[in-house]
Amino acid sequence: MAVHHAVAANLPVNSGPIVAAITLGSNSFNMLLAQPNHPFPTVIAKHKRKVRLARGLAATGRLDPQAVTEALACLQWFGLLLKQTQVHQVQVVATAALRQALDGAEFCRRAEPLLGYPIAVISGDREAELIFQGMRATTKVDGRCLMIDVGGASTELVIGDNDIDYKISLPFGAVLYTERFFAAGINQASLVAARAAVIGALAPVRQSLLQLGWQQALGISGSFRSVFEYEQSNIAANAPISPAKLMELEAKLLANNGELPGLCIERQPTFAAGIAILSGLMSSLQIEAFYPAGGALREGVLLQLNQQVEVAGAALELN
Repeated sequence: MAVHHAVAANLPVNSGPIVAAITLGSNSFNMLLAQPNHPFPTVIAKHKRKVRLARGLAATGRLDPQAVTEALACLQWFGLLLKQTQVHQVQVVATAALRQALDGAEFCRRAEPLLGYPIAVISGDREAELIFQGMRATTKVDGRCLMIDVGGASTELVIGDNDIDYKISLPFGAVLYTERFFAAGINQASLVAARAAVIGALAPVRQSLLQLGWQQALGISGSFRSVFEYEQSNIAANAPISPAKLMELEAKLLANNGELPGLCIERQPTFAAGIAILSGLMSSLQIEAFYPAGGALREGVLLQLNQQVEVAGAALELN
């Protein structure tokens, strides 16, 4: 079983340099402020805002104007925090929504002055690598694992131990599927259709994944975190997700008109799509249980920044 080692937050700042990792996801925007350390930086502040930048994208191919307004407001806030903190180094990466949007470049042109830093729109493969590195840096893993991150507009799958044996980014996620399958409400037919779409999307790569094999399947971020957090508030921490548990959650959704009593309100809009996606993944890949793991894209970016600072420090010592 994977064991998540949480990174520290809200620690007092000492005189050392501060770095910032900013990730512009299709569902959430995140910023980590940290002080370089070995082997992983010390996080001193975490900032997050649900923007759901991918909403409307499936229908029009363009970013929703309201989502853009909220996203730019968030980045203006991030920019002010960066100025107040006087960061030493900043890296900003954007994922599927800005990869796919016809007006993604225009968004970046408007956003970069607010942040004060350039935005790198990374490929799906690079996103998968950084997510895996962030997970490995913060989670104790025994043997080869299958890591899956279900985001707002893409889903990353990686198989590996210390090194990556296989990686892929697939163009489906909880925000896109919410609009595609659940715009008219949550019912049995919409859940079945979403699950079938996941199975269809996995079909071309399914055999490659199964042939490699893994000792444990790990779920991180996004939809997995929604389920894990809901389960922790009701039963036990670090309980795995099973197909039976997903069926139970589906039944609760249907019995409560698409809502889940006790679920955090910001998790509600995309929860049904997330459940259907996880169910499709488990069915297609014959997964008996998903275990929670820590780390994600933002931790992968932070690790990369940490390594850059270490290299620069070593170069200064040599000189």
